[in-house]
Amino acid sequence: MPRISVIVPVLREPHIEAFLNRLFARFGAAISEVIVVDGDPCGGTIASVKGPRVTTLVAPEGRGPQMNAGAGASHGEILVFLHADTRLPDGAFDRIRETLSTRRYAAGAFTLRFAGDKKSFALISRAAGLRCRLTGIPYGDQAIFMTRSCFSRMGGYREIPVMEDIELMRRIRKKGGRIRILPEAVITSPRRWEKEGVIYSLVRTWLLATLFLCGVSPRRLLKHYRPERFNPD
Repeated sequence: MPRISVIVPVLREPHIEAFLNRLFARFGAAISEVIVVDGDPCGGTIASVKGPRVTTLVAPEGRGPQMNAGAGASHGEILVFLHADTRLPDGAFDRIRETLSTRRYAAGAFTLRFAGDKKSFALISRAAGLRCRLTGIPYGDQAIFMTRSCFSRMGGYREIPVMEDIELMRRIRKKGGRIRILPEAVITSPRRWEKEGVIYSLVRTWLLATLFLCGVSPRRLLKHYRPERFNPD
């Protein structure tokens, strides 16, 4: 059975210990290791993180550099890039192994849902699902996964300020790789959307992704993201 390495980029994440406890309680037998990569040069988030299958390290701030560093320190044949405010569905790692074992798909991700009962969150979830069906390209908060060989072949994430997840997925598709969006949903926190306004956040996300896919530089798009993009609290 292929080993799975879970890579978690963090920056000033206050709930990392609770996240790891939940992850191992639900999926402990399915995970070979978890790599927590802190973008804070002082390692503030990882200072108290411990565990026999947990590795911590510091990397330059930015999800691209952090996830590349985590992949470089990992040992699994399958890499799962998971945000600390995202909960995986039951049987997630079985579904990941099944998807990649067919060799029909280069990478995959889960359907996106937001926690909470507000109708606005359901709207965001439906909009995200529509975008995925139209583009075939998932975002990073959908728990992107792929084989180590695919990640290496692609050269990892581009170390760009934003849109590193979309850029990698688009590159895989351009190389002829298929990406599967699994019907099972990850549940992610709507904290950022609540703070900024649901409709505003939805329109901005779609607009920035569209501009990026049309060729606008990530550095030009960066000013439209919050400076604290890695710290949802």
